[in-house]
Amino acid sequence: MSAPAHPPAAPAARPEPRRSAVVCGVIGAAVMAAVDEIVFHQILGWHHFYDRSTPAVGLLSDGLLHTAELLGLVAGFFLLADLRRRRALALAHARAGFFLGLGVFQLFDGVVDHKLLRLHQIRYGVDVTPYDWAWNACGLFLLLTGAVLAVRAVRRGRTGAAA
Repeated sequence: MSAPAHPPAAPAARPEPRRSAVVCGVIGAAVMAAVDEIVFHQILGWHHFYDRSTPAVGLLSDGLLHTAELLGLVAGFFLLADLRRRRALALAHARAGFFLGLGVFQLFDGVVDHKLLRLHQIRYGVDVTPYDWAWNACGLFLLLTGAVLAVRAVRRGRTGAAA
């Protein structure tokens, strides 16, 4: 008996909406951490992740943030590659998760890091009120975008399953 000319087709995998959203949420949070660190910490030099000590400690805290963001990106992309390899990526949920991750990081940083813990402010030597409003409004916009995309993805999934 001879071997088949073509290997058998891989069975169609079931999409994993929740995992797709979580994995891309991790990537989104890491991307927003990278944007924050590159733009506000390095290019503009407005603050460090932890500004309540010496400049050396502030620089160390930026390095730790950078390490965490890189670990999040690497882990997220490995998990994303696994979803794609298994054909389990639910693209609409992944897109929603990415925006949710962006918004969660932005709002967490603006509310918890800036105001509750006072690890740093967006900027020093100026009235931070307009910066705080802009920072948190951007975070809220990203979070709401992710929520709208998530609702659409769930609705599409329900109508697709019923058909």
